Amino acid sequence: MTLAPTLITLDALAAGKSATVIHLAPGEPGADVSRRLMELGFVPGEQIRMLKRGLPGGDPLAVRVGQSTFALRRFEAALVSIRPE
Repeated sequence: MTLAPTLITLDALAAGKSATVIHLAPGEPGADVSRRLMELGFVPGEQIRMLKRGLPGGDPLAVRVGQSTFALRRFEAALVSIRPE
């Protein structure tokens, strides 16, 4: 019996861990956050790595996509469904 891979959102990924982007949820109407994330490279199939979390509260998140590093707020990262490696 095969178990389905566990999906989490990017805001739950531990620092130093890698994952694959699976899906982007639509953001709030009119905000275009999901579209912006896709333009930055958060597209299904893309490999990402959580570099660091800000203190206190874990905001912002430093995330590497390809050769670029981005700072995301937790609410933005929560729109990205990932499969941890």
